[in-house]
Amino acid sequence: MNRILAALTATALCLPLGLGVAPAHAQPSGLTGERTAAEPLAGRVVVIDPGHQLGNHNYPRKINRLVPAGGFRKPCNSTGTETRGGFPEATFAWRVSRVLAGRLRAQGAHVVLTRTSNRQDRWGPCVDERGRKGNRIGADLKISIHGDGADVRGAHGFHVIAPTDRKKWTHDIYPASRRLAKIERSALRAAGVPVANYAAGGDGLDYRGDLGTLNLSDVPTVMVELGNMRNVRDAHRMTSRKGRAAYARALASGVISFLG
Repeated sequence: MNRILAALTATALCLPLGLGVAPAHAQPSGLTGERTAAEPLAGRVVVIDPGHQLGNHNYPRKINRLVPAGGFRKPCNSTGTETRGGFPEATFAWRVSRVLAGRLRAQGAHVVLTRTSNRQDRWGPCVDERGRKGNRIGADLKISIHGDGADVRGAHGFHVIAPTDRKKWTHDIYPASRRLAKIERSALRAAGVPVANYAAGGDGLDYRGDLGTLNLSDVPTVMVELGNMRNVRDAHRMTSRKGRAAYARALASGVISFLG
C-alpha cells in the first residue's frame, strides 16, 4: 500500500503544469465570463456633455466671448432653448445626463461629465473645453446631450449629429463617430422615439463641421438633439421623468453596443 501511494505521488509530481488536480481555490469555469457580462463596460471611460448651463443667461459677456472651435472661433456657449412652458434645455440635458451616467456606471464604466452642476449662479464651460474633454484621459467616446428649439410648425423628433470629415481636426475620429451616430440612432428608434421630421435628410442623422464640441474631440463623439422642446408632444416626453429615463436607457444601450 505504501509503495502504491509513493508511486501515485511521484506520478503527480511529474505531471506537466495544468494536468494535475485543480487547487481548492480554483474558480469554476465560466465565472469570470459571467462577471464580465454583468459589467460590460468595465475599464471603459465615457464622457457625457450636458448641453449649456442653467445660469448662462446671467453671464452674457462670458458666454459671448470667442473661443477656438476647430480652425475658427465661436462664442463660448449659449443659453439654450426651453419648452413653451419654460422648462430649460440646460435642465433637461442635465437630468438625462445624470440618469445616463448612473446606468453606465452600473455597467462598470468610468463616467466623466463636462459640468457637475445645474445652477443659476454658474456658466459654461465653453465649447472648446467641452470639445477637448476626454482627450487627455483617453476616453472611449463622448456624447453631448441637447434638446432642439425649432419654431417650425409640426417639427418634432430626434436627430444625431456627427462631425464631418475635416483633415487636421476630425479626420481620425470621423469613421468611428459616424458608426456611433448610427448605433445611437438605432437605439433611440428602438425605444420608440420618433426621428426628426425637420432636420437633415429626415433619416435622424446630421453631419456638421461648425461645432467646437465635435471638432476639438480626439475621441469618437456625437451630439444628440433628443427632441424639439418647442413641440408639445416632444416637450411632454422631455419634461417627464419616465421620458428622460427612456432617453437615457436608449443612449446607454447604444454605448454598450458601440463599445462591445
